[in-house]
Amino acid sequence: MHIAFLTPEYPHEDLKGSAGLGSSIKNLAASLIQAGERVTVFVYSQTEDREFEDQGIKIHSIAKRKYKLAGWYLHRKFLQHYINKLILLENIDILEAPDWTGITALMCFKCPLVIRLHGTDAYFCHLEQRTQKTKNRWFEQQALKNADHILAVSAFTAKLTKEIFGLKKQIQVIPNSIDIQLFKPSKVETEAHRILYFGTLIRKKGVLELAKICNLLFQKNKAAKLVLAGKDVTDVLVNRSTKTLFLEQLQAEYHSQVQFVGVLPYAEIQYELARASVVVLPSFAEALPMTWIEAMAMEKALITSDIGWANEVMIDGETGYTVDPQNHEEYADAVLKLLDDKELRSKMGANARKQVVEHFATGVVVKQNLEFYKGIVKA
Repeated sequence: MHIAFLTPEYPHEDLKGSAGLGSSIKNLAASLIQAGERVTVFVYSQTEDREFEDQGIKIHSIAKRKYKLAGWYLHRKFLQHYINKLILLENIDILEAPDWTGITALMCFKCPLVIRLHGTDAYFCHLEQRTQKTKNRWFEQQALKNADHILAVSAFTAKLTKEIFGLKKQIQVIPNSIDIQLFKPSKVETEAHRILYFGTLIRKKGVLELAKICNLLFQKNKAAKLVLAGKDVTDVLVNRSTKTLFLEQLQAEYHSQVQFVGVLPYAEIQYELARASVVVLPSFAEALPMTWIEAMAMEKALITSDIGWANEVMIDGETGYTVDPQNHEEYADAVLKLLDDKELRSKMGANARKQVVEHFATGVVVKQNLEFYKGIVKA
């Protein structure tokens, strides 16, 4: 089979920055190549037009076009024409696209279109209790309506998306996957009392709640240190830096116990994970977070949120703890418990990796994807 992906992001040094969506696509693409399939990735809204190979995957970097009028329409038609030409020339069997902002709305392709639910704008607005832009809602509605097949990375995301858009189509659940040979236990020595948060610095990831949690945490553990790795973004509610808001909510006496290290490449993220005693990921809005399974694969005990998708990834009390991020005292107590008990951290970390190996390893998940794709091709 020849499977293609349309995406706004993909992790490669010659492309714009990438987050969880790009990582999940790369993991899947790499596992499909290893299984003997052909893979092409169309990465749109880039700085230049370029074609190259990455680990056997054919990458099309597609520069962002500028239009004086109706750019939302002409951009989609340009992508449609570009991709359809390659579908015919390269005998592409299936095209997969994400649900975010409905990029495939108004497009018609010459092969079956699969939309994988990583979380629409409507989905995240619902979780964050924000008002969605009407045009974004319409684009996503049209994209989902016109898709030949729909997948979701978690049962929670499938259920909530169906409710939001009133979808009648069947949605199959196949989780994100991870290369367990890339993310694995490290020989780097863990540092006592070192806590790591990694991911975008944004309200929906629970970063501002983390500041309030740290006020309680640092009061009881003067040796604790929090490292935050990720891009700082402007807060959607007050139009100010999330990092600045975090520091304003953290008591001044504790500022010295917090370090912001910015955006780090994969290798450095793994190093930070290895050094951390505890990983905190108190997110309010996810579909199935790559950060969680990356940390778990490295045998790290986590304290995460307890919302929706959490029980599809974590086992509370076994792989770490799932806690309501707004319950600051309970969350802080969970962090303190792990910081103070090396044996418990080790036990939970081992359980966490076992959970990933059994349910989220590329070797396991690629079989589910191949079965799904083969069903489409045979139909």
